[in-house]
Amino acid sequence: MSGVFAPAGVFDLRPGLPEFELTICAKRPGVVRTEGGVALQVEHGLEAFTEAELIMILPGTGFREDRTDPVLNALNAAHQRGAIVAGHCVGSFVLAAAGLLDGLDATTHWQYADEMAATYPKTVVRRDALYIDHGQISTGAGATAGMDLSLHLLRTHHGAAVANRIARDLVTPPHRAGGQAQYLDTPIPDGSDEDSFAEVLAWARSNLGHRPSVDQLAARAMTSRRTFLRRFKQVTGTSPHAWLTSQRLLRAEELLETTDLPVEHVAHHAGYASGASLRGQFLQHRGVSPREYRRTFRGQP
Repeated sequence: MSGVFAPAGVFDLRPGLPEFELTICAKRPGVVRTEGGVALQVEHGLEAFTEAELIMILPGTGFREDRTDPVLNALNAAHQRGAIVAGHCVGSFVLAAAGLLDGLDATTHWQYADEMAATYPKTVVRRDALYIDHGQISTGAGATAGMDLSLHLLRTHHGAAVANRIARDLVTPPHRAGGQAQYLDTPIPDGSDEDSFAEVLAWARSNLGHRPSVDQLAARAMTSRRTFLRRFKQVTGTSPHAWLTSQRLLRAEELLETTDLPVEHVAHHAGYASGASLRGQFLQHRGVSPREYRRTFRGQP
């Protein structure tokens, strides 16, 4: 078993935040060793599936041999009763073996994407995605993408304010879009270059209400527009437009959850031209209106 520490860190208990009951289980209780050699005493077996609200299948070296009937049956039963199921890295293979990914887009660690596509031809494997969410079924790529997927699930069900607070505790970006590339073919700039670029991104986040343009960001980075666009892709794996769209949505979500500002004012602070623009973006990307979103996350414990 590997990859347990990223999601465990996200769902750890923190004062003033939702209380999660985190359970680690295996086919058979006992000592389980991670790839790093750390021994975990696992006290629960598959019976833990019967009450879990979220089940995340973690990667392990035996993922090709672990597709046994008891695991697949327990996973299917949990899914049928309404539990959310997710596969992190090669844990996605288990969801595919259970038939839960038939006809769906899914992702896994890029090194195993071709194998997954060949083994499970009914699954549409997207090799570059960090994570893919279908509502009750989600899959994520390898390594730190387990944290991205966990934070995404947290944001979806408990709101941006909670996810952002936990991301700050973990010193990790609060949100990376699921469609972002898993890895970059071009080299990341050296430390000083990356630090100065991070300052530009921080400035952009703090000034979303002023609707910063690509030319303004390039000027702050002291580069030409063309060079800035190339370096932005190198550092973030996405385009400035897509990144700014994501940041505006995140800012609007947090304001809707934590303030009583009218929707028009939320739109202004998040960098939208009008409340109508915000509503359109929310309906397109979140499937609900800003008021419905606020009612959901302001009303739940």
